[in-house]
Amino acid sequence: MKIGILGGGQLGRMFIQEALKYDDEFHVLDPNPECSCAGISHFVKGDFNDYDDVLAFGKDKDVVTIEIEHVNVDALETLEKQGVKVVPNSGSVKIIQQKILQKLFYLENEIPSPEFQAIQNASERNFSLPFVQKMNTGGYDGKGVQIIKTEEDLQKMWDVPSVLEHLVDIDKELSVIIGINESGESQTFPVTEMVADPKLNLLDFNICPAAISADVEDQIAKIAERFTKAIASPGLFAIELFLDKNGKVWVNETAPRLHNSGHQSQEGNANSQFEQFYRVVKNLPLADTTNFGFSGMLNLVGEENYSGKVKYEGLNEVMKLPQTYIHLYGKTDTKPGRKMGHINVLANSREELLEKLTHIKSLVKVKAETI
Repeated sequence: MKIGILGGGQLGRMFIQEALKYDDEFHVLDPNPECSCAGISHFVKGDFNDYDDVLAFGKDKDVVTIEIEHVNVDALETLEKQGVKVVPNSGSVKIIQQKILQKLFYLENEIPSPEFQAIQNASERNFSLPFVQKMNTGGYDGKGVQIIKTEEDLQKMWDVPSVLEHLVDIDKELSVIIGINESGESQTFPVTEMVADPKLNLLDFNICPAAISADVEDQIAKIAERFTKAIASPGLFAIELFLDKNGKVWVNETAPRLHNSGHQSQEGNANSQFEQFYRVVKNLPLADTTNFGFSGMLNLVGEENYSGKVKYEGLNEVMKLPQTYIHLYGKTDTKPGRKMGHINVLANSREELLEKLTHIKSLVKVKAETI
């Protein structure tokens, strides 16, 4: 089968690495000929936001999928009309691509999400402080999101179509990943707890399974069930969640693709999110997602004040540690905040896992070679 992937980043790379054990052709469309997927796929240079590029790329594929949601949805819709299978379907990508449509989707389907106002420009604001402003389109990895707390902060508001959202008093940030195939079968991964780097607004590390009550588990299961029924599309969907201080679960947002919060599944679960995604794309029986005890993931992110050819410090020390697994993304150049790889860790308890992750974080630095 000829599988086309829009986007050639690390998510696509790890998907292809997992799927190469099967007999398929993998084609990637990306503007960067040095992208993470270029060396392990049939690479096509092009813009996945351009209608003509996406149409030309997808027309001879058996299935077209995405590893980033910011793609040309109109082209995906045309490909579907021409008989090309698109996973997830264009309708679901369109909903998730636009924050306003995404929030309306939650509202219409009784999926709990923080109170909000949709605006076309800053002058339309009729929402009490404090709140979060999310740009309607283009946000990714913490970009396009800002917190407005004071009257002074109002001067910083972006004058663009946005969602203004009630600021949740967060106890934990959680994630649940759902695989849905065309046959209607669905399977969720165990809930993961995410710990963010406040400076970069990026996921720092995650812990699986999350330390949550049976009631919280039940709330998340109901959200997953409602989402699966409402989205009406095959795909792998990562639902990012807030648990507030009163024990209520809220949906922050959804990614219609592989997700950073599922990387620990590579060694921590019976099957990884990448294996599951392959099965979803090909409409195969879904994989067992059982976790093996406790697992976690630490992101390897470019250090501040370092740009240029990447130089990793401390990886040799990490390689000496048991049940520790390094994954690099094939990126030759680093810059502050750029995701360059991750390290997965297994442990027998949550406490041991946190100790290991903290220790590894102290060992590893992502810097640049000095000239």
